Amino acid sequence: MPVYITSDHPVKHAMIKVMFTVLLLGLIAAAGLVILFTFIRLEGALSRHKYRPVAADVELPTVSVCIPARNEMHAMTECLERVIASEYPKLEIIVLDDSSVDDTSVLIKSFAHAGVRFVDGRALPDGWLGKNNALQGLLEEASGRYILFLDVDTTLKPHSITRIASQLVASDLPLISVMPQREDGLRASIFLGTLRYFWVLLTGSTKNPAVSAATWLVSRQKLLGLGGFERYKDHTQPEIAIAHELGATSGKQLIISTKELGVSYEKKWSSQVETSTRLLRPLFGSSMMAIFAATLLFLCVIAPIGGFVIFLLSSFAAGVYLSVAVLLLATLLSLRFFKVAWRYGWWLGAVHWPYVVLQEAVLVLVSVLSYARGSVTWKARPIKNSQR
Repeated sequence: MPVYITSDHPVKHAMIKVMFTVLLLGLIAAAGLVILFTFIRLEGALSRHKYRPVAADVELPTVSVCIPARNEMHAMTECLERVIASEYPKLEIIVLDDSSVDDTSVLIKSFAHAGVRFVDGRALPDGWLGKNNALQGLLEEASGRYILFLDVDTTLKPHSITRIASQLVASDLPLISVMPQREDGLRASIFLGTLRYFWVLLTGSTKNPAVSAATWLVSRQKLLGLGGFERYKDHTQPEIAIAHELGATSGKQLIISTKELGVSYEKKWSSQVETSTRLLRPLFGSSMMAIFAATLLFLCVIAPIGGFVIFLLSSFAAGVYLSVAVLLLATLLSLRFFKVAWRYGWWLGAVHWPYVVLQEAVLVLVSVLSYARGSVTWKARPIKNSQR
């Protein structure tokens, strides 16, 4: 009498398929919720930090434009030419050369005839980050009622300082900063750019106010009252801690530049990567939180794109529709951010956002690994801590 052995392989395969489908749908739905939450938070930030012109009849204070420079031959000329062309009536311009090994100091001195004051940076004391030491040196040299700290790769229009100062005076704030726009043409450094200012907008809070290090105007007396940069000598973003100490937590301490405000920047892709490596790990407070954030970034790209392909091939309409809905939401989020971050070509965000998000996830992990190895640098100087 023959013995028949039944097999439950088809049943197991069906169960595995169902479980996989449910898991994938769950991941896509989770990605959608993360993107929706981010979209809502970004909208709130864009509203809080929107540039709103104020009356031009406010009494303008004296301002010292203070620029720290280290090996900046590539950008120094345009930066200084733009500042010198400013229409601001009460202005002094100070540039500190922070131990450059190229001819940056010679270039700065060549602008002496235009009123630019050169300061030779002091030796780096123990425990200080290089830029913070340079900012302290500039603070000690400045005489204006307010100090406008300006990165070399940031450029201004002739009216920019007037409008920034008007905002600060009209709002009665101790500090105000500007998120610059990219307004140059379509370049690889834009298309491949990082999400530095996306994080500035998204992570701002009462404890960690949204502040842009590229351009920030602060009361000199109030900054001196805090002891200058001494308390923040090892912070990778001292402006955030200073804004918090000065009570600038309303959201008005940051404004997003527009064509009317005229604050822009250019930064090579390699420099953007270096900046992200330095800033991303401290941004999340711990390595585990940073790794979790990187995982979410991967999820928000891989889940809907992978789901769309898999469900399309398997003719599962509900999965296709869910994937498309999440992808459309991610595209809208991308366009919303890039429209304020870029002057031209912002529409490219509709097609290249998956690359940008995946790149950011990799940079978060690189930042975590670099801090763990102690290999993070700032202008070729090591950073030995992860202070924000």
